[in-house]
Amino acid sequence: MSKQAPARKSLKELMKSGEGLSGFPWPDRYVDFDIAIRRDGTWTYRGDPIRRQKLCQLFATVLQRDEEGAFWLVTPAEKGRIDVEDAPFVAVEMVEETDDAGRPVLNFRTNLDYWVAAGADHPIRVSVDAETGEPSPYIEIRDGLEALIARPVFYDLVERAESVDDGQATELVVSSAGARFSLGRIPL
Repeated sequence: MSKQAPARKSLKELMKSGEGLSGFPWPDRYVDFDIAIRRDGTWTYRGDPIRRQKLCQLFATVLQRDEEGAFWLVTPAEKGRIDVEDAPFVAVEMVEETDDAGRPVLNFRTNLDYWVAAGADHPIRVSVDAETGEPSPYIEIRDGLEALIARPVFYDLVERAESVDDGQATELVVSSAGARFSLGRIPL
């Protein structure tokens, strides 16, 4: 009895789902792509916005992050570092559903039309700027690549949060797919 290898998804399927083309050794050939992703999720080439979403989705399928946190477009033939101002994606919409167990599931849509459900595999985290105290919320999309949660979506998330007091601070917590995520603590 022979064991069949799992079927690989087509590039079109990867572009639609937001999954990445990975699992191959990175090539030695380096190319300067002159591509950047702005904080608002706009992909640029030589400083000009890339207006074709399908092209951005195609590039996103080969987007990877190395151990030092740098972002790369990596194909089996070549690699090139790209600049990312904050996160490579932006979560622009959130929809709450209920799973079979009656638990809430928070689904996020990115600027490239990828949907992910917050949970153990797609955690939410909030980073706070030490100087300004400004929160920056994120959700992991895949392989260490995150989406910055847009301000209106974050406000909706905060409205859904429950307050948990521990005597020293109030923590805002949201639940999704059986996982709990802290949105921050407010001292009492």
